[in-house]
Amino acid sequence: MLNKRITNTIFILLLCFLSVPIKGQEQKLYLQFAESEMKRFPEAWQIDHGKRLYFGYGQGLGCLAMLKVWERTGDQQYFDYVEAWADTIINEEGNIHLYKKETYNIDYINPGKILFTLYEKTGKEKYKLAIERLMGQLQVHPRTLEGAYWHKLIYPHQIWLDGVYMADPFIAQYGQFTNDSAHYDDVINHILVTAKHTRDEATGLYYHAWDESKKQRWANEVTGQSPNFWGRSIGWWFMALVDVLDFIPEDYPQRGEILVLINGLTETLPKYQDEDGLWWQVLDRIGDEKNYQEASVNAMFMYSLAKAVNKGYIPGSYKAVAEKALRGIQKKLLKTEADGTLTLIQCNAVAGLGGHPYRDGSYDYYVNERIRENDVKATGPFIMGLLELNR
Repeated sequence: MLNKRITNTIFILLLCFLSVPIKGQEQKLYLQFAESEMKRFPEAWQIDHGKRLYFGYGQGLGCLAMLKVWERTGDQQYFDYVEAWADTIINEEGNIHLYKKETYNIDYINPGKILFTLYEKTGKEKYKLAIERLMGQLQVHPRTLEGAYWHKLIYPHQIWLDGVYMADPFIAQYGQFTNDSAHYDDVINHILVTAKHTRDEATGLYYHAWDESKKQRWANEVTGQSPNFWGRSIGWWFMALVDVLDFIPEDYPQRGEILVLINGLTETLPKYQDEDGLWWQVLDRIGDEKNYQEASVNAMFMYSLAKAVNKGYIPGSYKAVAEKALRGIQKKLLKTEADGTLTLIQCNAVAGLGGHPYRDGSYDYYVNERIRENDVKATGPFIMGLLELNR
């Protein structure tokens, strides 16, 4: 009888031990993945398969994720990895290598997000000068008649969901940095104008872009909207909504309108989550020919939902939706290489609208764009999402 009790006790303890690592596994996973990225890309300019030193939005996203790992762990290697890139690419006058203000490219703003932390921690004046240089672009950046930023000068009169993420968290943080609330007003206006023109009332989803002029071939001649719900564009949008609230004061006028948008999207997204817990490249076309479970949209939604729960923006029950996405990613989109590094597969390399050759925003366009592994638009949000799930 005594032996049986001992055996039962050991069995119960074993069950408890096996149940504990669920949370610990998430912690281990974000470190494993961050270390995998640093092994793949020993210098930060190489993130996203970079071939040259460049102030790219992808490198900015990857470095932002690494700074968050540093903030969580206190491990200096992650900070040094980011700072070495910024220190190399920005000179003492605050000039940014290969940056061209005259292109009015909103993508240039995204890597500026890391500069606030670098300036605070190193005291290097050049980082502050670079921040001001990027704000100098935004002060004269072309806008729609309602005051929303054009995506780029080569894409006139157009708002893309991508651009809200590229610019607005930076602008909101600059408002906090300078204690100037006018920047909060600018962010809120950009978001509300974008929502007004891209949200589809029938589905609760958002179209990739809107053309104020309605002259683009991809633009609906009545609404000016692009024709499809591209997953990653809505991922950019969702991340922007939760990130800007880090800097806009809780009692600030119209902040609540952003919370309304967050909650609306939160209620909508589970309707388009498949049985694996995943979302697809074109969100509302689950299982259609050539459509696929795409890594970046899943990482972005996982991050946004988990962070929104942690911040109290949405009910805590939605953490289960983010956790379901993580299980789906682990099952279908994450693999272990022979050297032990982790790889995210089925990443849409790039998608856009217009340009040369012309991108028409059709379903066929989105599902036929190039797919690759370890694209930073997936890996960066994946690390950040794991960090949020581990809080």
